[in-house]
Amino acid sequence: MEEYELFDRNTQAIIYGFQANAIQRMLDFDFLCKRETPSVAAVIRPTQGAAVNYHKVFWGNKEIVIPVYKTLGLAVKKNPKADVLINFSSFRSAYPTSKEALESDTIRTIVIIAEGVPERESRHLIKIADEKNKIIIGPATVGGIKAGAFKIANTAGTVENIILSKLFRPGSVGFVSKSGGLSNEMNFMISQTTDGIYEGIAIGGDRYAGSVLIDHIMRYEANPNIKMIVALGEIGGKDEYAIVDALKSRKITKPIVIWVAGTAARILPSDLQFGHAGAMAGSAMETAEAKNKALKEAGAIVPDSYEDLDKKIKEEFEKLKSKGKIEEVKEFEPPKIPLDFNDATRLGVVRRPSDVVVTISDDRGDVPTFATVGLDKIIRENKSIGYVIGLLWFKRELPDFAQQFIEMVIKLTADHGPAVSGAHNAIITARAGKDLMSALASGILTIGPRFGGAISDAAKYIREALQKDMNPSKFVKYMKDIAQINIPGIGHRIKSIQNPDVRVQLLKEFVFKNFKKHPHLDFALEVEKLTTAKRNNLILNVDGCIGITFLDLLENLDFTEEEIEDVIFSEALNGLFVLGRSIGMMGHVFDQKRQRAGLYRQPWDEILFSSD
Repeated sequence: MEEYELFDRNTQAIIYGFQANAIQRMLDFDFLCKRETPSVAAVIRPTQGAAVNYHKVFWGNKEIVIPVYKTLGLAVKKNPKADVLINFSSFRSAYPTSKEALESDTIRTIVIIAEGVPERESRHLIKIADEKNKIIIGPATVGGIKAGAFKIANTAGTVENIILSKLFRPGSVGFVSKSGGLSNEMNFMISQTTDGIYEGIAIGGDRYAGSVLIDHIMRYEANPNIKMIVALGEIGGKDEYAIVDALKSRKITKPIVIWVAGTAARILPSDLQFGHAGAMAGSAMETAEAKNKALKEAGAIVPDSYEDLDKKIKEEFEKLKSKGKIEEVKEFEPPKIPLDFNDATRLGVVRRPSDVVVTISDDRGDVPTFATVGLDKIIRENKSIGYVIGLLWFKRELPDFAQQFIEMVIKLTADHGPAVSGAHNAIITARAGKDLMSALASGILTIGPRFGGAISDAAKYIREALQKDMNPSKFVKYMKDIAQINIPGIGHRIKSIQNPDVRVQLLKEFVFKNFKKHPHLDFALEVEKLTTAKRNNLILNVDGCIGITFLDLLENLDFTEEEIEDVIFSEALNGLFVLGRSIGMMGHVFDQKRQRAGLYRQPWDEILFSSD
């Protein structure tokens, strides 16, 4: 690549700072230009944990990955062909990161996006760049573009704008500007008045730019592919006088159309700054009028106003064309960039079947909703956990008695001591040094037919008995002779008629007081009379009572038969047990961790060792 060329179709950049949109726009430009290799070689993301990671991007309609490094040193080492650094560091850290890039062996051009880099630091970076014969674009730049070859970050805007401005293939005009904001407009203006941009650079608006207008103009002068130059200066500073000197000394021989913006400043306060740090006249020589006059006298083509700039550009281009100095541009139809799915959805030009249907909550708005009820209302009105469960499990606002019943069940199932399998497993896992989630999961995974399962099974069999119009006696016989299993929810190892389970008594009291009808509980109590007549500990236990009274709750809420079937099928009964018992399991985990309890080992005297 010649000295006067900063970029070509093989140029690759390293991006400092994770800027997903800018990266994708660069790759979309590559695809439009029919580049063979992506212009982004790597990304640097200092905040990531791993030394190397990967970022997925689109290359046309295919996905590729770009490596993401933690440090510039590693990125440069792994990508020696990348000679451009596009630096998205903040103005606070732009100096050390740019300095490191300047001191590397392979980085040739540094683009500093940040605005407001301290002037002392900018001057030091410029000094290093001069010593090492490297180029800085910026600070405070939007970047630049070499048509048909390479685009810096967000330069030139959208794909539509790039196509309209014919930037996907090279033209004959070299463009340079202090202003990045006018770059898009100038790209389009030049495309409409000439055969288009060959290269365009926005040097940046800070007082001390890494490269100035004359630096790029002289590159354009040396480049045989560029036939004319267009430049935009602005009020403040004296950089434009370097162009005046180059014109007078005939160092610039190509036609140059230039306008210095800021002529309106003469009717405004003298100390007004025009956006950029450098856009403020400190003397008569720094005014736009003075610079435009000097440039015109030196031989530059200067319009009378910005409104005439396009006419002057067109006139000069037509002169060159008439002299045979403009070669015919090879036009082609750029490939179409597929729409991103989100953009296509927003425009209404695509539809895609959803993978999951959710009917209980929605967090897309300002306030998450549970079954259409706003979370703000739930909090402000101090709604209960039972109310929330009603919304998320049953999609309805439950009355007070139903909320109280659910919360009562959660409290009753919260814990049953350390010896039952769930708590025991959680304790052992916690003592093995595992985290809370692992210990809780080990306990929850023991819930099943022999631990907690009686809740669901008791409801299932009692409901079946009522549906088949069985009487209690027939039901007991059915379970013994046909089902051939013990009746779920009946029997307790310790409790009996003489030593009743307080939890069952509390549940029964609540149901008799608050439920208008309780057919399942009534039936179960009749069954209990038969079973306790045989053995006094064959009582209705707490698991069975929960499952059975839960069915009565659904009847009192006027659930249809089909809705009740759905509740049972969805395992809401097991859900109540899991929700309640998790409270106790976590308590046991916290208890063991507080004690700093060591690894548990089953005592030998609790194990029967046998050779049989």
